[in-house]
Amino acid sequence: MVLLKMKFPFQKRVRLAQGLWLLSWLATLAATSTFALGVFLKTELRRRAEVMDNTEIHAVPNTLMLVGLASLGISFFAGRVSQDSLDTGRFPRWKALLPPYFGLALFFTLLMLVAVVMSYAMKGNLEDSLKVGLKNGIRFYKDTDTPGRCFQKQTIDLLQMEFQCCGNNNFKDWFEVQWISNRYLDFSSKEVKDRIKSNVDGRYLVDGVPFSCCNPSSPRPCIQYRLTNNSAHYNYEYQTEELNIFTRGCREALVSYYMGLMNTIGGVVLSVFLVQMSMLVSLRYLQTAMEGVVGQENAESETEGYLLEKGVKETAKDFLDRFLKLINVNQVQSSEGGEAEKAATSGS
Repeated sequence: MVLLKMKFPFQKRVRLAQGLWLLSWLATLAATSTFALGVFLKTELRRRAEVMDNTEIHAVPNTLMLVGLASLGISFFAGRVSQDSLDTGRFPRWKALLPPYFGLALFFTLLMLVAVVMSYAMKGNLEDSLKVGLKNGIRFYKDTDTPGRCFQKQTIDLLQMEFQCCGNNNFKDWFEVQWISNRYLDFSSKEVKDRIKSNVDGRYLVDGVPFSCCNPSSPRPCIQYRLTNNSAHYNYEYQTEELNIFTRGCREALVSYYMGLMNTIGGVVLSVFLVQMSMLVSLRYLQTAMEGVVGQENAESETEGYLLEKGVKETAKDFLDRFLKLINVNQVQSSEGGEAEKAATSGS
């Protein structure tokens, strides 16, 4: 049973070819924007690579860039076909190329839809990556003299100021690590000795945070040290002094930023997917409509166009049978080649 069959008089075929040409250029612009969005997201993720623990989240921008480049070729090809579609002498040269073209085009178009789903589903991987990466970043904050970690302090400070956050989960994460380098500690001081001795691992821990956690909106000078000691500061209650330092954790801030970015990109790519599917549907109708004209004397006669020559189930079954047959042929050729090689080896 033919799926979605339509009548196409000559004028309707002309309008379909013109519409396909416009859609192909629109799809070209959309593919360019998809590639650009992938590059932008890749750049944003690489900017925070020092506070991210894995590269799995780069699957989204990598897929977007791949799909964007492939869509450029798909759209350009559709534009060329639309230009030759009404010339019964030039159109047949595309006939052999259209079946594999539709296969590749559908694959990359569906891959675009996969990229949309991935952009919404990466929250868990993003949180896990930032959780470990930020934890290590805070732990190595003091290692400004260690090769490979020299800029860790600068990275964390700029991150906390840009996103107005403090610590991994919150500002208390800084209480659990020694973030002041030993080179800036006076080991002859009784206070420093007592703090180091009071810690099992011999670390200098303080209930304080770096300057980058200070909130510039605070009406009072920033209090960085003895944050939980109300008696150490005049007119101070740390549980109510919300403006003194940033209270939101950097993991929450970064997840919110990147998920907002990915959700926006997902919406744009979904629109690109719809444009490209419309282009492929138009091209399929034009192909089947023109096949009824090729070889006839009257090029302006009415023809029929359709999406599938058979129903969806029958088409899927035929495709699966062809795929399995191709696999079996390859397996037979491989086994025959292996037997011939064994025979040649035994003969020698």
